[in-house]
Amino acid sequence: MKKQFLFLLLAVIFLSSCATATLSEFPGVGRVKQYDFYSYDIPPAFDGFRIGFASDFHYESRFKRSELNSAVRALKSMHADVLLLGGDYRSKKGGNLDTLFTALSRVYTPYGTFAVMGNHDYGYCYSEVVEAMQKNHVRLMEHKSYKLMKDGQHIIVSGVRNPFDLKRNGDSPSQHFPADDFIILLTHTPDYAEDTDVSNANLVLAGHTHGGQVSLFKKYSPVKHSIYGNRFLTGWKENSKGTPIIITNGLGTSRVDVRLFTPSEVVLVVLHRVEKQKE
Repeated sequence: MKKQFLFLLLAVIFLSSCATATLSEFPGVGRVKQYDFYSYDIPPAFDGFRIGFASDFHYESRFKRSELNSAVRALKSMHADVLLLGGDYRSKKGGNLDTLFTALSRVYTPYGTFAVMGNHDYGYCYSEVVEAMQKNHVRLMEHKSYKLMKDGQHIIVSGVRNPFDLKRNGDSPSQHFPADDFIILLTHTPDYAEDTDVSNANLVLAGHTHGGQVSLFKKYSPVKHSIYGNRFLTGWKENSKGTPIIITNGLGTSRVDVRLFTPSEVVLVVLHRVEKQKE
């Protein structure tokens, strides 16, 4: 009986952990996680617009070249209109950034690829990341914003410079536009959306937490990557003013190369315009 229980426990751990992800359609990548985002503020031309989002590669931690190829296939499978990257590109153990960004350049999207930096990038490989991005036509958003145009209408993608240095950054780049613009704010850490006024942003995309890497019921993790504890651990959350935040588990691992009950993932966000009913 004890042997049966132990076997069952090991099987549950094996299947739940995305460290192996052997049962995924994309081996080494746990899942493609889709969110459908509905809003009155989405311009009609962008109804059905598809946003690919990937973060926290930490290449090469547990996320190595074989997983990179799977991630590229997973991102391609989304048929995204634009690709957003959320930072932390290289592991402390090393990892060839040219290899990473050359692979990501195979993910063609009509509107290109936009990125922000993570804390690890600012800490020890900033210039190398910038050089690799430039070679592969990735637009780095250091408190910059871009208008994506379609049929004479637009949405805005804004990116946050080092979100851990609020004093230097000043206000959010999302606050520089009229309130009726539809704005997606990309930041490495979800804490930024609580620490700073992001009220003009319709949607915030973030990573950094890794979903805790080890978590229970998507709510508790022994490792805290946020000053707010597990409040912004993973998935769809809101800041204290109701702004929605989508937080990805990311692809790589940090500190310890372990995942348990936190599948590695790439994210697809599909925009859906909601028509206001006439009174």
